[in-house]
Amino acid sequence: MPDLNQTGERRSYPRLILDGQTTTEELAEAIAAATTFGAGEVKGLLGALAERLAVEMRRGKSVKIDGIGTFTAALSLREGFEPETPEAAVRRNARSIGVKGISFRPDKALVSATGQGLSLERVSGKPRASSARYTPGERAAMALAFLDERPVLRVADYCRLTGLLPTRAREELRRLAADPQSGLAADGAGPHRVYVKRRATGGGEGRP
Repeated sequence: MPDLNQTGERRSYPRLILDGQTTTEELAEAIAAATTFGAGEVKGLLGALAERLAVEMRRGKSVKIDGIGTFTAALSLREGFEPETPEAAVRRNARSIGVKGISFRPDKALVSATGQGLSLERVSGKPRASSARYTPGERAAMALAFLDERPVLRVADYCRLTGLLPTRAREELRRLAADPQSGLAADGAGPHRVYVKRRATGGGEGRP
């Protein structure tokens, strides 16, 4: 932190550098792999949970989920309305107020579980960014060329080929696999997912 008080001392505070973002699909697949539920069922339950959270908070309630935390709606003036003044020169009615966000207070159990087994290391310099050396089209061509010589392409392989960081590489491979014209298809699920050449006929995913 900068020396705002001009004391001649600067203090350092720890800050977590995020390594990407886990998507709903990835979360559902990971839960499905550890339970008897299918990934589709998990995604449906997560969607139902989000809808119910909104309903309960609209009713003026906070929602506590054991092991996760407590959700509470936060209010603010709607855009275009001025704040109410103490002298009552400007008074606001309920129509001028809306939900500006959701406050979340994590359960102590979630905080504790997150910290268990956590391994941290000091990072010097700025966080790495994905390489912009190749265009998306060039990266897709590199993936297909890789699969001309090998049966499967893993995210780590794509990272080495293109210079992308894991999260960006994973997202790009997922988009390519969803495009029937890309020539790539996904095989497997969760941490075991790999990418293969799409079959010339049949239009489905799978190994050639």
